[in-house]
Amino acid sequence: MTSRAGVLLREMRRQAGLTQEQLAERSEVSVSTIRRLENGKPIDPRMGTVKLLADALGTTTAERRALLSEFGASPEPEEIEPPRTRNALPAAAAQFAQVVASRWQREEEQRRVHDPYPLPVRWQHAPARLTDRWDNVRGVRPGGVSEPLDLTGELDDIAEVYQRIPSGRLVVLGRAGSGKTILTLRFVLARLRTRTAADPVPAIFDLGSWDPAARTLRDWLIERLPQDYPDYPGLTASVAAELVESGSILPVLDGFDEIATGLHAAALAALSATSLPFLLTSRPDEYARAVAATDVPTAAAGVELLDLTPADVAHYLPRTTRTGNRWDPVLAEVRACPDGHLATALRTPLMLVLARTVYSDAPGHDPAALLDRTRFPTSDALEDHLLASFVPTVYQHRPPHPARPHRNWDPERAQRWLGFLAQHVGQLDGGQDLAWWRLGGSLRRSSRILAVVLASTLAIAVLNWLVFVPLDLVSQGTAFTLRAGLMDGLLIGPMVGLAFGLVYGLVIVCRGRTVEPSRVQIRLRGRHRTGRQFVHAYATRLGAALLGGFVIGLGYGPVNTALHGLLFGFPSDGRTIVGQMLVPTLVYGLIFGLAAGLVFGLIAALEIPLDVGSAATPLGLLATNRTTALRQLLILVPTVALTIAFGGWLLVDLLQRPLGPLRWPLSSGLLIGAVGGLGGGLSYVLAFTAWGQWVLLSRLWLPLTGRLPWAVTTFLDDAYQRGVLRQAGAVYQFRHARLQEHLSREFRAPA
Repeated sequence: MTSRAGVLLREMRRQAGLTQEQLAERSEVSVSTIRRLENGKPIDPRMGTVKLLADALGTTTAERRALLSEFGASPEPEEIEPPRTRNALPAAAAQFAQVVASRWQREEEQRRVHDPYPLPVRWQHAPARLTDRWDNVRGVRPGGVSEPLDLTGELDDIAEVYQRIPSGRLVVLGRAGSGKTILTLRFVLARLRTRTAADPVPAIFDLGSWDPAARTLRDWLIERLPQDYPDYPGLTASVAAELVESGSILPVLDGFDEIATGLHAAALAALSATSLPFLLTSRPDEYARAVAATDVPTAAAGVELLDLTPADVAHYLPRTTRTGNRWDPVLAEVRACPDGHLATALRTPLMLVLARTVYSDAPGHDPAALLDRTRFPTSDALEDHLLASFVPTVYQHRPPHPARPHRNWDPERAQRWLGFLAQHVGQLDGGQDLAWWRLGGSLRRSSRILAVVLASTLAIAVLNWLVFVPLDLVSQGTAFTLRAGLMDGLLIGPMVGLAFGLVYGLVIVCRGRTVEPSRVQIRLRGRHRTGRQFVHAYATRLGAALLGGFVIGLGYGPVNTALHGLLFGFPSDGRTIVGQMLVPTLVYGLIFGLAAGLVFGLIAALEIPLDVGSAATPLGLLATNRTTALRQLLILVPTVALTIAFGGWLLVDLLQRPLGPLRWPLSSGLLIGAVGGLGGGLSYVLAFTAWGQWVLLSRLWLPLTGRLPWAVTTFLDDAYQRGVLRQAGAVYQFRHARLQEHLSREFRAPA
């Protein structure tokens, strides 16, 4: 058995939403056996064992065949895979290569890499202490002679230089802004232009989210592929596992320094342990400290990016504007003092591009201001000035462009909003992703719970008034019934709001979870869950909804009974007030719990997998989740209302004899059901769906407190168009980590 089989089993189990213990209970296979199979420990599983696992996972025919094949179990005659699928992997790799090429070509154009020409990024050999021995890099047998390789070159040579390395392992070191990200883009595009069917597909991964102590590099790549490349609809977890395990992916690991500092040594050890080739980028200091703590990755060569020369600066800047003489005073200073603070500040591609943006692209800005030694006494002061000027410059009013119209934002407010976003990204555990569904996580726990309580309270109270008050006025026409209806809303609303806030706080906030975007959609037609998958999904939703509905019913019962008794008097049947509340409380709990359980079970039956091709961008994923949430709401409202009305009527009829005289007029049940369906459904969507959390926290709460604009999606997309952000699949990222750090620091600084 290979490790690939264990990866496939683990991914299928995760897709089914099962723990190892739950899978063991369903399949009657021991937990220890499942754990050994998933971890790739030596074991020869019997075909019956693998079939039990496949049955318990509710696999499709194709998935069952794949699982049996990977574990080396001989499939039954009807399970033999047709020959037409043998070429599926090369076809999947070719299609993935097209997706990767299209994405990074657009990113190069967005970054204006070719305008007016690519900057001359160069490199030299990295220090010997940061690379492995040449005989290991070249794979020389013991006793053979190993000569150093010539790895020097320029930006357009990177693919050819990498090709010279027999081990296929290259570490690219460079300080912040030195051009590492641009180099990875050119490497990927150059490799894809000359790729043959036998070559792996280079794919860029932001390494900051990798925890080498929790998962191997292979497992992490398999997990990240579908998330980072949603624009390839066929990239399921099983396809990702096949691509990685078969060597069809060449990982380009960008940002070793973004991994948590305490995990650097473990990451290098994990890179040595894997046989995968890779291209790794890092800042030199972080990488050197990690190497000193452990060792260099086995068979890894290394290069270090060089600074731009004064000649590079003199050739580039004049070509960025029609009137090249604007830069003459600056260039004269750079030539005269090649080691001065101005020349030092302009030695990295990042600072040179910022200078071009601030002074060439913005009319009226004179680059001679950079010569002010009083204002900019050091190179650090010049770099801070360019970083601080970038956002105000790109947010200045510009004439509308027919292909890419810009909305005019106040530069000062835009700077503050971007600073908040930069601080939010900096607080995340690794990674640089700016995901719309995680923005609400920047709020304190108490603020998030309070927002859910207030939203649920308002929804229930207002809907209660809209349903009951008009009917009371029509039927009674008295001020007393108006007062009764208002008091009912004022009491029931906070009670339900507190119940939703309690469940939300326990399930989401206190456990540190984020409500992730739904990977399913609601449709009456399509390939719905069947067999064990459906039973598991239905049972899980049924249990959670039963509990939640019962808790709400327990709160609704005494409040409703007490309010009715205070307004209209308690029944004089000899029971105490507490006794008169217990029976209605139990009945309401059963009615609400059973109604919620049945309805959410129905929703589980109507879910089908999401076509991730429709969610390949941040706004695309947001739109898809909005549609899913609204469809859930459309199902919840009528089904909850009818289930409460008719289910309550049936349940009360059954409980009449054991619990005494009970009343549940169908008209009252329909009214209670209408409020429960509308208010409860809306509260559920706002608290427990990614789109609802986005609306409640990011579209309402954060703009109300001034931390984001009201048109959040428009602002994020506009920031991408202006070059402040970049897209990485379904998330945004800041264009450069140095810019993000500067914006975050400025946001935290006192006014």
